[in-house]
Amino acid sequence: MTFTASRPGILPCQAIDTLIAAGAVTSDTPFDADQVQPASLDLRLSDRGWRVRASFLPGERTVETRIQDVVMHTIDLDGGAVLEKGCVYIVKLQERLSLPPGVVARANPKSSTGRVDVFVRLMTDRGATFDDVAEGYDGPLYLEIAPQTFSVLVRPGTRLNQLRLKAGEPPRLETRSVGVDLAFKNEGGIVGYRGRRHAGLIDLDKVAGHDPADFWEPLRAQRGELMLDPGEFYILASREAVEIPVDQAAEMTPIDPSVGEFRVHYAGFFDPGFGTDEAHGAGSRGVLEVRTHDTPFMLEHGQIVARLVYEPLTERPDRLYGEGGSHYQSQGLKLSKHFRA
Repeated sequence: MTFTASRPGILPCQAIDTLIAAGAVTSDTPFDADQVQPASLDLRLSDRGWRVRASFLPGERTVETRIQDVVMHTIDLDGGAVLEKGCVYIVKLQERLSLPPGVVARANPKSSTGRVDVFVRLMTDRGATFDDVAEGYDGPLYLEIAPQTFSVLVRPGTRLNQLRLKAGEPPRLETRSVGVDLAFKNEGGIVGYRGRRHAGLIDLDKVAGHDPADFWEPLRAQRGELMLDPGEFYILASREAVEIPVDQAAEMTPIDPSVGEFRVHYAGFFDPGFGTDEAHGAGSRGVLEVRTHDTPFMLEHGQIVARLVYEPLTERPDRLYGEGGSHYQSQGLKLSKHFRA
């Protein structure tokens, strides 16, 4: 097919709908009504997966050919499958791409995935990198899944990541630094949460179905400081409110490791309208998913921990983030949608 955009940029929902109608994005099952987001497409697990002993990139081979070198056993997701923390899995996705000339794609975990410390990366046949899909790619999609803190329950249709499609080479409009809030602004002086190491199972399709006390330890900073322990997972909030203009989207990227031995934010996409007046949600904070490296690190209030990179859309989307309701619009410090408020 031939696809023409009005200008270089990220494709909005109506352009994604056009690609679906033209067969550039197909699926094993009918698309869900809410699967296309303002500037991204949610991807869904199929019923077919593998437990593998190591992560990998396929190189010059297909994903399923390369899997045979590291497979431990196959997994049937029908009826639900438990993915154990500390293990690595590959699951085929229901969606398939046949990208037209001039269009590329990039994937990222959904916010709810990152907030329960499930590390996911998109894979393509003969792919040289994770999460990036080259122009002209025609083939299936796979997801590497590596739960870090909690074991999780998934099934066919579970959505763990999302795909952003781009036309041409959109310019970076702005790069904004993001600091962390450790200043006792939340009720009870809670500035964050630390994942409990020996918690139970999280059903990733169950909204508000888990008691947060069973999975999270509330944290109170001392003098605007918080000690991060190696190997622990933290949920914190940005000091600044995040607002994404209606004709732009943004990606949160980890800060240069030279300023701190930690990684911030697994789930990096912010859709147009996030935190804006027009979407009735001014002042949304960015939630920070933080994991330290090999040494303890003292985090201070206001310390820069990540950057927001803004890019234009090819055109204004027909709908904005938060229209019709969202678990994360107008958020402050907030756990994932799986937990009761």
